[in-house]
Amino acid sequence: MIDLKFEEQGQLQLLEREEDEEDDCFEPIDKLIVQGINAGDIKKLQDAGIYTCNGLMMHTKKSLTGIKGLSEAKVDKICEAAEKLVNMGYVTGSDLLLRRKAVVRISTGSQALDELLGGGIETLSITEAFGEFRSGKTQLAHTLCVSTQLPIQMHGGNGKVAYIDTEGTFRPDRIVPIAERFGMDAGAVLDNIIYARAYTYEHQYNLLLGLAAKMSEEPFRLLIVDSVIALFRVDFSGRGELAERQQKLAQMLSRLIKIAEEFNVAVYITNQVIADPGGGMFISDPKKPAGGHVLAHSATIRLMLRKGKGEQRVCKIYDAPNLPEAEAVFQITPGGITDVKD
Repeated sequence: MIDLKFEEQGQLQLLEREEDEEDDCFEPIDKLIVQGINAGDIKKLQDAGIYTCNGLMMHTKKSLTGIKGLSEAKVDKICEAAEKLVNMGYVTGSDLLLRRKAVVRISTGSQALDELLGGGIETLSITEAFGEFRSGKTQLAHTLCVSTQLPIQMHGGNGKVAYIDTEGTFRPDRIVPIAERFGMDAGAVLDNIIYARAYTYEHQYNLLLGLAAKMSEEPFRLLIVDSVIALFRVDFSGRGELAERQQKLAQMLSRLIKIAEEFNVAVYITNQVIADPGGGMFISDPKKPAGGHVLAHSATIRLMLRKGKGEQRVCKIYDAPNLPEAEAVFQITPGGITDVKD
Protein backbone atom coordinates (compact mmCIF):
# COMPACT_ATOMS: atom_id res chain seq x y z
CA MET A 1 0.00 0.00 0.00
CA ILE A 2 1.21 3.50 -0.76
CA ASP A 3 1.22 5.79 2.28
CA LEU A 4 0.50 9.34 1.21
CA LYS A 5 0.37 10.85 4.71
CA PHE A 6 3.49 12.90 4.18
CA GLU A 7 2.59 15.52 6.80
CA GLU A 8 4.11 13.33 9.51
CA GLN A 9 7.50 13.48 7.81
CA GLY A 10 8.05 17.14 8.75
CA GLN A 11 9.46 19.83 6.47
CA LEU A 12 11.25 18.20 3.54
CA GLN A 13 13.88 19.72 1.30
CA LEU A 14 15.02 18.47 -2.10
CA LEU A 15 17.74 15.92 -1.38
CA GLU A 16 21.12 15.88 -3.06
CA ARG A 17 21.76 12.88 -5.26
CA GLU A 18 22.48 9.91 -3.05
CA GLU A 19 25.70 8.06 -3.77
CA ASP A 20 23.91 4.73 -4.07
CA GLU A 21 21.14 6.17 -6.25
CA GLU A 22 20.96 4.77 -9.78
CA ASP A 23 22.95 7.06 -12.08
CA ASP A 24 21.14 8.89 -14.83
CA CYS A 25 22.76 6.74 -17.53
CA PHE A 26 24.18 9.56 -19.64
CA GLU A 27 27.78 10.34 -20.53
CA PRO A 28 28.70 14.06 -20.54
CA ILE A 29 29.93 15.33 -23.89
CA ASP A 30 33.13 16.49 -22.15
CA LYS A 31 34.28 12.86 -22.01
CA LEU A 32 34.97 12.99 -25.74
CA ILE A 33 38.23 14.73 -24.86
CA VAL A 34 39.70 11.41 -23.69
CA GLN A 35 38.78 9.99 -27.11
CA GLY A 36 40.85 12.64 -28.89
CA ILE A 37 38.16 15.22 -29.70
CA ASN A 38 39.38 18.77 -29.13
CA ALA A 39 37.72 21.14 -26.68
CA GLY A 40 36.79 23.61 -29.43
CA ASP A 41 34.64 21.06 -31.26
CA ILE A 42 33.01 20.00 -28.01
CA LYS A 43 32.16 23.66 -27.33
CA LYS A 44 30.49 23.86 -30.77
CA LEU A 45 28.33 20.85 -29.88
CA GLN A 46 27.35 22.44 -26.56
CA ASP A 47 26.48 25.71 -28.28
CA ALA A 48 24.13 23.65 -30.49
CA GLY A 49 22.40 22.24 -27.40
CA ILE A 50 24.20 18.86 -27.26
CA TYR A 51 25.55 18.13 -23.79
CA THR A 52 25.76 14.33 -23.61
CA CYS A 53 27.15 11.57 -25.80
CA ASN A 54 23.73 9.92 -25.70
CA GLY A 55 22.16 13.10 -27.04
CA LEU A 56 24.82 13.32 -29.74
CA MET A 57 23.96 9.85 -31.00
CA MET A 58 20.30 10.87 -31.25
CA HIS A 59 21.19 13.39 -33.98
CA THR A 60 21.59 12.61 -37.66
CA LYS A 61 24.93 13.29 -39.28
CA LYS A 62 23.13 15.72 -41.57
CA SER A 63 22.05 17.84 -38.60
CA LEU A 64 25.52 17.64 -37.02
CA THR A 65 27.27 18.83 -40.19
CA GLY A 66 24.86 21.76 -40.12
CA ILE A 67 26.66 23.02 -37.00
CA LYS A 68 29.03 25.81 -37.98
CA GLY A 69 32.65 24.65 -37.95
CA LEU A 70 31.97 20.90 -38.05
CA SER A 71 32.93 19.25 -41.31
CA GLU A 72 31.72 15.82 -42.40
CA ALA A 73 35.09 14.33 -41.49
CA LYS A 74 34.96 15.88 -38.01
CA VAL A 75 31.42 14.62 -37.47
CA ASP A 76 32.46 11.08 -38.43
CA LYS A 77 35.35 11.23 -35.95
CA ILE A 78 33.11 12.62 -33.18
CA CYS A 79 30.46 9.93 -33.74
CA GLU A 80 33.08 7.15 -33.71
CA ALA A 81 34.42 8.51 -30.42
CA ALA A 82 30.94 8.68 -28.90
CA GLU A 83 30.18 5.09 -29.95
CA LYS A 84 33.08 3.96 -27.76
CA LEU A 85 31.43 5.56 -24.73
CA VAL A 86 27.77 4.68 -25.25
CA ASN A 87 26.15 1.58 -26.70
CA MET A 88 23.37 2.59 -29.08
CA GLY A 89 23.19 -0.85 -30.71
CA TYR A 90 21.55 -4.14 -29.85
CA VAL A 91 21.26 -5.35 -26.25
CA THR A 92 19.70 -8.49 -24.82
CA GLY A 93 16.26 -8.53 -23.25
CA SER A 94 17.94 -9.19 -19.91
CA ASP A 95 20.11 -6.09 -20.30
CA LEU A 96 17.04 -4.05 -21.16
CA LEU A 97 15.26 -5.35 -18.07
CA LEU A 98 18.19 -4.14 -15.97
CA ARG A 99 18.00 -0.73 -17.63
CA ARG A 100 14.31 -0.54 -16.80
CA LYS A 101 15.27 -0.64 -13.12
CA ALA A 102 16.37 2.98 -13.59
CA VAL A 103 12.72 3.95 -14.19
CA VAL A 104 11.34 6.17 -11.41
CA ARG A 105 7.59 6.26 -10.78
CA ILE A 106 6.31 9.54 -9.39
CA SER A 107 3.16 9.67 -7.29
CA THR A 108 0.19 11.62 -8.60
CA GLY A 109 -1.02 12.26 -5.05
CA SER A 110 -3.86 9.74 -5.42
CA GLN A 111 -3.29 6.12 -4.46
CA ALA A 112 -6.09 4.97 -6.78
CA LEU A 113 -4.55 6.83 -9.73
CA ASP A 114 -1.05 5.58 -8.87
CA GLU A 115 -2.30 1.99 -8.86
CA LEU A 116 -3.98 2.54 -12.22
CA LEU A 117 -0.62 3.75 -13.61
CA GLY A 118 1.40 0.91 -12.12
CA GLY A 119 2.98 3.13 -9.47
CA GLY A 120 2.73 6.65 -10.88
CA ILE A 121 3.98 8.76 -13.79
CA GLU A 122 7.14 7.05 -15.03
CA THR A 123 10.44 8.38 -16.31
CA LEU A 124 11.82 7.44 -19.76
CA SER A 125 8.29 7.93 -21.11
CA ILE A 126 5.82 10.51 -22.34
CA THR A 127 2.53 10.50 -20.45
CA GLU A 128 -0.26 12.41 -22.19
CA ALA A 129 -3.45 13.51 -20.44
CA PHE A 130 -6.28 14.79 -22.61
CA GLY A 131 -9.77 15.94 -21.82
CA GLU A 132 -12.12 18.91 -21.83
CA PHE A 133 -11.44 22.05 -19.80
CA ARG A 134 -11.70 21.53 -16.03
CA SER A 135 -11.11 17.79 -16.37
CA GLY A 136 -8.05 17.98 -14.08
CA LYS A 137 -5.10 18.01 -16.53
CA THR A 138 -3.43 21.14 -15.16
CA GLN A 139 -4.33 20.28 -11.55
CA LEU A 140 -2.46 17.00 -11.97
CA ALA A 141 0.49 18.95 -13.40
CA HIS A 142 0.57 21.22 -10.32
CA THR A 143 0.50 18.22 -7.98
CA LEU A 144 3.32 16.52 -9.90
CA CYS A 145 5.41 19.69 -9.52
CA VAL A 146 5.46 18.96 -5.79
CA SER A 147 5.42 15.15 -5.61
CA THR A 148 8.39 14.96 -8.02
CA GLN A 149 10.51 16.65 -5.36
CA LEU A 150 9.75 14.06 -2.68
CA PRO A 151 12.44 11.47 -1.90
CA ILE A 152 12.36 8.22 -3.87
CA GLN A 153 11.30 6.25 -0.79
CA MET A 154 8.23 8.49 -0.49
CA HIS A 155 7.22 7.77 -4.09
CA GLY A 156 8.74 10.96 -5.44
CA GLY A 157 11.45 11.60 -7.98
CA ASN A 158 13.97 13.45 -5.78
CA GLY A 159 14.44 15.92 -8.62
CA LYS A 160 13.62 19.31 -10.06
CA VAL A 161 10.82 20.22 -12.45
CA ALA A 162 10.77 22.12 -15.77
CA TYR A 163 7.38 23.60 -16.73
CA ILE A 164 6.59 24.96 -20.22
CA ASP A 165 3.27 26.81 -20.16
CA THR A 166 1.58 27.55 -23.48
CA GLU A 167 -1.81 28.68 -22.14
CA GLY A 168 -0.89 30.77 -19.09
CA THR A 169 -2.50 28.39 -16.59
CA PHE A 170 0.40 27.76 -14.19
CA ARG A 171 -0.17 29.36 -10.78
CA PRO A 172 2.73 29.42 -8.29
CA ASP A 173 0.30 30.25 -5.48
CA ARG A 174 -1.43 26.93 -6.23
CA ILE A 175 1.83 25.14 -5.37
CA VAL A 176 1.87 26.50 -1.80
CA PRO A 177 -1.04 24.49 -0.29
CA ILE A 178 0.04 21.38 -2.21
CA ALA A 179 3.54 21.65 -0.76
CA GLU A 180 2.10 22.14 2.73
CA ARG A 181 -0.04 19.05 2.30
CA PHE A 182 3.09 17.00 1.58
CA GLY A 183 4.95 18.56 4.53
CA MET A 184 7.37 20.46 2.31
CA ASP A 185 8.71 24.00 2.43
CA ALA A 186 6.76 25.91 -0.24
CA GLY A 187 9.60 28.34 -0.96
CA ALA A 188 12.08 25.52 -1.55
CA VAL A 189 9.58 23.70 -3.76
CA LEU A 190 9.01 26.79 -5.92
CA ASP A 191 12.77 27.36 -6.20
CA ASN A 192 13.11 23.86 -7.67
CA ILE A 193 10.61 24.56 -10.47
CA ILE A 194 11.90 26.35 -13.56
CA TYR A 195 9.12 27.93 -15.58
CA ALA A 196 8.80 29.38 -19.07
CA ARG A 197 5.80 30.86 -20.88
CA ALA A 198 5.79 29.95 -24.58
CA TYR A 199 4.00 32.16 -27.10
CA THR A 200 4.72 30.45 -30.44
CA TYR A 201 5.42 26.88 -31.50
CA GLU A 202 8.98 27.97 -32.41
CA HIS A 203 9.46 29.47 -28.95
CA GLN A 204 8.15 26.23 -27.44
CA TYR A 205 10.67 24.14 -29.41
CA ASN A 206 13.59 26.46 -28.59
CA LEU A 207 12.77 26.20 -24.89
CA LEU A 208 13.21 22.43 -25.20
CA LEU A 209 16.61 22.88 -26.84
CA GLY A 210 17.79 25.05 -23.93
CA LEU A 211 16.81 22.42 -21.35
CA ALA A 212 19.67 20.08 -22.20
CA ALA A 213 22.25 22.35 -20.56
CA LYS A 214 20.24 22.52 -17.33
CA MET A 215 19.42 18.82 -17.20
CA SER A 216 23.04 17.82 -17.76
CA GLU A 217 24.09 19.77 -14.67
CA GLU A 218 21.16 19.48 -12.23
CA PRO A 219 18.94 16.58 -11.05
CA PHE A 220 15.75 17.12 -13.04
CA ARG A 221 13.10 14.40 -12.96
CA LEU A 222 10.02 15.92 -14.65
CA LEU A 223 9.23 18.02 -17.71
CA ILE A 224 5.69 19.36 -18.12
CA VAL A 225 4.30 20.87 -21.34
CA ASP A 226 0.82 22.33 -20.75
CA SER A 227 -0.59 22.18 -23.38
CA VAL A 228 1.43 20.51 -26.09
CA ILE A 229 -0.92 21.29 -29.01
CA ALA A 230 -2.32 24.77 -28.24
CA LEU A 231 0.27 26.88 -30.09
CA PHE A 232 0.31 24.58 -33.10
CA ARG A 233 -3.45 25.02 -33.50
CA VAL A 234 -3.00 28.79 -33.41
CA ASP A 235 0.13 29.15 -35.56
CA PHE A 236 -1.07 26.73 -38.27
CA SER A 237 -4.67 27.76 -38.71
CA GLY A 238 -4.66 28.51 -42.44
CA ARG A 239 -5.93 26.32 -45.24
CA GLY A 240 -3.31 23.84 -46.47
CA GLU A 241 -1.09 24.16 -43.38
CA LEU A 242 -2.04 20.88 -41.69
CA ALA A 243 0.81 18.86 -43.23
CA GLU A 244 3.41 21.40 -42.12
CA ARG A 245 1.84 21.59 -38.66
CA GLN A 246 2.03 17.84 -38.21
CA GLN A 247 5.65 17.79 -39.39
CA LYS A 248 6.67 20.48 -36.89
CA LEU A 249 4.65 18.76 -34.16
CA ALA A 250 6.44 15.48 -34.89
CA GLN A 251 9.83 17.20 -34.57
CA MET A 252 8.89 18.65 -31.20
CA LEU A 253 7.54 15.33 -29.91
CA SER A 254 10.71 13.61 -31.09
CA ARG A 255 12.67 16.10 -29.02
CA LEU A 256 10.52 15.29 -25.97
CA ILE A 257 11.17 11.57 -26.39
CA LYS A 258 14.92 12.19 -26.60
CA ILE A 259 14.88 14.32 -23.44
CA ALA A 260 12.97 11.60 -21.57
CA GLU A 261 15.45 8.90 -22.57
CA GLU A 262 18.62 10.97 -22.45
CA PHE A 263 18.11 12.33 -18.93
CA ASN A 264 15.77 9.71 -17.40
CA VAL A 265 13.00 12.24 -16.79
CA ALA A 266 9.24 11.84 -16.89
CA VAL A 267 7.54 13.93 -19.56
CA TYR A 268 3.95 14.89 -18.78
CA ILE A 269 2.03 16.65 -21.56
CA THR A 270 -1.55 17.84 -21.60
CA ASN A 271 -3.63 17.82 -24.76
CA GLN A 272 -6.89 19.34 -25.91
CA VAL A 273 -9.85 17.51 -27.44
CA ILE A 274 -11.71 18.10 -30.68
CA ALA A 275 -15.12 17.04 -31.91
CA ASP A 276 -15.23 13.51 -33.33
CA PRO A 277 -17.94 13.24 -36.02
CA GLY A 278 -17.24 9.52 -36.28
CA GLY A 279 -17.67 8.93 -32.56
CA GLY A 280 -21.00 7.15 -33.01
CA MET A 281 -24.65 7.99 -32.50
CA PHE A 282 -24.72 6.50 -28.99
CA ILE A 283 -22.18 9.00 -27.61
CA SER A 284 -23.91 12.28 -26.69
CA ASP A 285 -20.89 14.54 -27.25
CA PRO A 286 -18.07 12.56 -28.90
CA LYS A 287 -14.55 13.95 -28.46
CA LYS A 288 -11.10 12.76 -29.45
CA PRO A 289 -7.59 14.01 -28.61
CA ALA A 290 -6.10 16.65 -30.91
CA GLY A 291 -2.84 16.04 -32.76
CA GLY A 292 -3.88 13.07 -34.86
CA HIS A 293 -1.70 10.02 -35.44
CA VAL A 294 1.53 11.99 -34.92
CA LEU A 295 0.74 12.59 -31.26
CA ALA A 296 -0.88 9.19 -30.81
CA HIS A 297 2.30 7.38 -31.89
CA SER A 298 4.60 9.60 -29.81
CA ALA A 299 2.91 9.37 -26.40
CA THR A 300 3.87 6.26 -24.43
CA ILE A 301 0.87 6.36 -22.11
CA ARG A 302 -2.36 8.19 -22.99
CA LEU A 303 -4.84 9.12 -20.27
CA MET A 304 -8.36 10.34 -20.87
CA LEU A 305 -9.72 12.59 -18.12
CA ARG A 306 -13.34 13.55 -17.66
CA LYS A 307 -15.45 15.30 -15.06
CA GLY A 308 -17.30 13.39 -12.36
CA LYS A 309 -19.50 14.52 -9.50
CA GLY A 310 -18.45 17.84 -7.96
CA GLU A 311 -14.66 17.91 -7.71
CA GLN A 312 -14.35 14.25 -8.64
CA ARG A 313 -12.59 13.30 -11.88
CA VAL A 314 -12.29 10.02 -13.77
CA CYS A 315 -9.07 8.87 -15.43
CA LYS A 316 -9.14 6.11 -18.03
CA ILE A 317 -6.14 4.34 -19.58
CA TYR A 318 -6.70 5.19 -23.23
CA ASP A 319 -3.52 3.57 -24.55
CA ALA A 320 -0.44 2.05 -22.87
CA PRO A 321 2.07 -0.67 -23.78
CA ASN A 322 1.98 -2.39 -20.39
CA LEU A 323 -1.24 -1.32 -18.65
CA PRO A 324 -4.75 -2.78 -19.04
CA GLU A 325 -7.68 -0.57 -19.99
CA ALA A 326 -9.17 0.53 -16.68
CA GLU A 327 -10.43 3.58 -14.79
CA ALA A 328 -9.74 5.32 -11.50
CA VAL A 329 -11.61 8.07 -9.68
CA PHE A 330 -9.77 10.89 -7.91
CA GLN A 331 -10.68 14.34 -6.67
CA ILE A 332 -9.26 17.86 -6.77
CA THR A 333 -8.68 19.52 -3.39
CA PRO A 334 -6.79 22.62 -2.19
CA GLY A 335 -3.92 20.21 -1.50
CA GLY A 336 -3.89 18.92 -5.06
CA ILE A 337 -4.91 15.55 -6.48
CA THR A 338 -6.12 13.10 -3.81
CA ASP A 339 -8.23 9.99 -3.39
CA VAL A 340 -11.99 10.34 -3.10
CA LYS A 341 -12.99 10.60 0.55
CA ASP A 342 -15.57 8.08 1.75
